[in-house]
Amino acid sequence: MDLEPRELFDLAGKVAVVTGGSRGLGRSIADGLAQAGADVVIASRKLDNCERAVAEIEASTGRRGLAVACHVGKWEDCDRLVDQVVACFGRVDVLVNNAGMSPLYPSLLELSEELFDKTVDVNFKGPFRLACVAAERMMADGGGSIVNISSIGSLGRGGGRGGGGGRAAIALPYACAKAALNVMTTGMAQAYAPTVRVNAVLAGSFWTDAAKHWPPGMVDEDNIPLRRVAHPREMVGTVTYLASNASSYTTGALLRVDGGVAGGV
Repeated sequence: MDLEPRELFDLAGKVAVVTGGSRGLGRSIADGLAQAGADVVIASRKLDNCERAVAEIEASTGRRGLAVACHVGKWEDCDRLVDQVVACFGRVDVLVNNAGMSPLYPSLLELSEELFDKTVDVNFKGPFRLACVAAERMMADGGGSIVNISSIGSLGRGGGRGGGGGRAAIALPYACAKAALNVMTTGMAQAYAPTVRVNAVLAGSFWTDAAKHWPPGMVDEDNIPLRRVAHPREMVGTVTYLASNASSYTTGALLRVDGGVAGGV
């Protein structure tokens, strides 16, 4: 592929879907993909938040946008999302499975079945279905790229210590679901090759809305080699790389963006 470096990252003419795209990492990712030239679809549970984000992105980038209310934990919503995108734009070129949740609870023993199921549904079951539906459409149209937003917690960093109620245990169901997302990434990279590439980004700590609800001491910046928590904008370059022709020979990769935390794994 004989392209100039700037052309490698160009997403002009592409349609990118970002779940959980109305705030946090998803909002920054959607804005970055639009700035790279893509028309963007922002999907989240609250339609008004999606519409607000789309209006802002359209005004700042000149790209087209679409807001879709979607609960990614429900397979019928995932199917409907892809149908709406195709009805509006005629194609899906990029899917960013960004929506996720990591709810708090007192201890592993006190974690309810309902909360466990919700965590798995949003972080793994829904992204699985959405990736399958989107990939089939991408294959029919000649190819595409799927980017799954995972977590360094999926690598088992300190998982479960602390007597059932420590900081690592609080995020354990989330980490388990993200570990499944990693396996899904590598498996789907095989299943949908060679036309659809599937990769994952293993995120470390980012200052998003969710960070406001972290328990005291949840993140110790002294334990991060770069000595800080990241800004959501610092995810944009990695996702744009994986969405674009710049990563044309990359599939099945689990790429860490964590400030070096998981370097010993």
